[in-house]
Amino acid sequence: MKKQSIKAICAVICAAAVGIAAVLTAGAAVNCRAGSSDSFGGETGDETGGETGDETGGEIGSEIGNETTERINNPDQGFYRPVYVKLTDSGAQYNSGVLSGTTQLYHLRIDISAFSAAAGGADKPFTDGALNGLRSLLNEIDTREKSAVVRFAYDPNFSGKKDAEPDFDVLLGHIRQATAVLNGYETTITAIEAGLIGPWGEMHSSKISDSEHTTRLIDEFLKNTENLPVLVRTPKKIYDYLGITVNDIDGYEIPPSSPACRLGLYNDGYLGSDSDLGTYTDRARETEFLSKINKRLPFGGEVVSPESKLHDIENCTAEMFKLSLSYLNAEWNNSVIDKWKNTQYTEKCGNDEIYYGQSAFTYIENRLGYRFVLRNSKLNYSLKSGIFKGQIKSENVGFGNLTKQKQLKLYFTDQTRQTAYECAAGTFNGGNEINFSQKIELTSGKYSVYLCVYGKEIHGSTAYCVRFANSDNWNEELNANYIGEITV
Repeated sequence: MKKQSIKAICAVICAAAVGIAAVLTAGAAVNCRAGSSDSFGGETGDETGGETGDETGGEIGSEIGNETTERINNPDQGFYRPVYVKLTDSGAQYNSGVLSGTTQLYHLRIDISAFSAAAGGADKPFTDGALNGLRSLLNEIDTREKSAVVRFAYDPNFSGKKDAEPDFDVLLGHIRQATAVLNGYETTITAIEAGLIGPWGEMHSSKISDSEHTTRLIDEFLKNTENLPVLVRTPKKIYDYLGITVNDIDGYEIPPSSPACRLGLYNDGYLGSDSDLGTYTDRARETEFLSKINKRLPFGGEVVSPESKLHDIENCTAEMFKLSLSYLNAEWNNSVIDKWKNTQYTEKCGNDEIYYGQSAFTYIENRLGYRFVLRNSKLNYSLKSGIFKGQIKSENVGFGNLTKQKQLKLYFTDQTRQTAYECAAGTFNGGNEINFSQKIELTSGKYSVYLCVYGKEIHGSTAYCVRFANSDNWNEELNANYIGEITV
């Protein structure tokens, strides 16, 4: 399948659906340099080539391999499972058994009706017990290294009740209280779906679902968070916040320093009709606008309307690539999910030959979010200088992108598979090339080299690690990807 760069993404028919190669940025780390071809100019000269002069050492230029069709549970993406949470004065009630080992992403649907008189509770701030319950829930998800999309709603039991919101000042206070907790879990939380207003927290139907109230709601979320994405139900709510209309969006650029760079969309009417059940007023125009902002943000929702032809596998993947689709509900609409499971990906759908004969569900599942494939690795070690240099080339074949910066670490294991040396190797924002140069201390011998791409450390161990989609290159003990060998 022909892949194109992010800057060249375009909406094409399914038979020519394209991949995305994300953009890498890398930064310095202690005793280590890392660069990228687009952000830092890349390493030049003999930085990624062979040693010269009287320096010796081996260089390995290895074709790591092709993509596997294996399902890979990487952070912040994929088919999610909903988790229904009821927040009360005393804590958070939910079924922890839903948090299984096979699902990576969860959609936390947090019922806060106890804190609204219109929903049968009382207009009051969250209690300490409620906030501690929210922390305990997020702690459990974090300990399991799972990811979560978070949505609050006053709709009791997420049953479809409108006009259940409290006094608006109370609502804004709830945002401030909740975000003070959420900010402590930036690695765990994929995005906040602003919600709160309307049935199911989908920001419609209630008396305060107008632009004035939703704009203030969005502003409160953005003011009280620093790095968490904030998603709203329709593009119009983004335009209202920006002070523009759909007629102004052609070529519109959000300033890089604006908090609105973290403002995106969740779509619970996805592929249900030409307008996605009222999500769009001008689909072609608005998806073009969203294709730009979604490069840096999560985007997902729920597929609906089983009779719609828009989610036929022959029709849907081009827009999934264009909009950088990263997550969908695994349980709704179940008729659409079943259709995908019983439909094959064929040459009529695209040129991804390794998926011919696989189900449409497998193809979509493996393309949600980012999916990096290691394509080439060049490793070089100089006996004279003790410098290890490497150039790693990868390709993002997913619909979406890596939306959080990751840390890099190198491991060198000896022939007994023990780690002989490890070092930090910079940062990674998702991309097609990593270069590093590192002085290492190894005794004579042959060493396998692994690259760990991780979100943070928990009790000294790397967590929220990214596995590349190659066969037989993942080291479970190190949470790292095999990139080649060197001989000292």
